[in-house]
Amino acid sequence: APPKLVQPSNTADYLNNPPPPYPPMSRRLGESGRVIVRVLIGTDGRAQDARIQKSSGYERLDQVALDTARNRWRYKPGTRDGVPEAMWFNVPLNFVLE
Repeated sequence: APPKLVQPSNTADYLNNPPPPYPPMSRRLGESGRVIVRVLIGTDGRAQDARIQKSSGYERLDQVALDTARNRWRYKPGTRDGVPEAMWFNVPLNFVLE
């Protein structure tokens, strides 16, 4: 049988990842959108690398999303046959004005 592959996650309850801070200038200018950050999640649940997979169209939002996914968040690492393994994972971050 092929090895059982489990993708990484950033939604595990114990991770308590806070939402990214909304850039004040973006808020004033009415900028909103969705950024998808491609993150290499290590076996320790920390980001080893990250890059913008899909831009929001706003540089400020993209940079905050990249910093949040790379430096602030922790992840549940992916596994292969129950053994943690570094894997790439797409992390969506939404910036919505309320």
